[in-house]
Amino acid sequence: MADLRLDDALALLADLGYDGVGLTLDHMHLDPLAPDLAARTRRVAHRLDALGLGVAVETGARYVLDPRRKHGPSLLDPDPDDRARRVDLLVRAVRVAADLGAHAVHCFSGVLPGGTDEDTAWKRLAETLTPVLEAAADAGVPLAVEPEPGHLLATLADFHRLRRTLGDPGPLGLTLDIGHCQCLEPLPPADCVRDAAPWLRHVQIEDMRRGVHEHLPFGDGDIDFPPVLEALAATGYRGLTVVELPRHSHAGPHFAAHSLPFLRHAARSAGRGPTPAPDPAPPHGDPSATPEGSSTP
Repeated sequence: MADLRLDDALALLADLGYDGVGLTLDHMHLDPLAPDLAARTRRVAHRLDALGLGVAVETGARYVLDPRRKHGPSLLDPDPDDRARRVDLLVRAVRVAADLGAHAVHCFSGVLPGGTDEDTAWKRLAETLTPVLEAAADAGVPLAVEPEPGHLLATLADFHRLRRTLGDPGPLGLTLDIGHCQCLEPLPPADCVRDAAPWLRHVQIEDMRRGVHEHLPFGDGDIDFPPVLEALAATGYRGLTVVELPRHSHAGPHFAAHSLPFLRHAARSAGRGPTPAPDPAPPHGDPSATPEGSSTP
């Protein structure tokens, strides 16, 4: 929804029947680095409350800290000052999340920098996340780390390595991306959900194919969604499950309108055997607009 004003995007999602929004802190919507952040956050909180929308705070914005590096600097950068800038962003995100009443703050590790060995990178990750986890504990908001293909922390096994390294701190939780499970985890996505249940604090969902990290609209990939949603329901997870299509903002209203009916149909179909054809989505936006573009909350 990066091409829409935040207020318009929130109103659209509420009108379509969504329960909440994955709010990425960026210069288009809620800029974490611009002046008067607390006042702007209060206005967003009032708007979310008026619309009856829950919220999770996401921190994967492109170029938010560096106009030349898409997700830089990261928690793994060799320069300690650069690492400190990412830590500051995440601490700001925790404060924003507390003020919004968000159920979690999402983050990821970053890619392994050139010339840095893995042991050093894991040490940096643990060190840089420590003050963020302290802020999360003080705010009472879980920090939900996402395994991201291509990053140092790429898999569920990597998440558990971090958890053990840090001593299993209470504020540390997991963002589980269902598409990423399909892409590279050894187990099917529904089994990943069950295995991740004790640490599950945030969920992202989209379609994907095995071995290809490309976020796809529902029905364009290989995921069997009813078992995934059945597994999520069985865990008792009560946070948001947010649709993540980071290259489809050019047609955000269209994909927002089509995604929720698909998921509702898949949820109804859970436990009933093979998935029948989904209900027709409501006519909204341009149904032929399916090339790439940014994200649908």
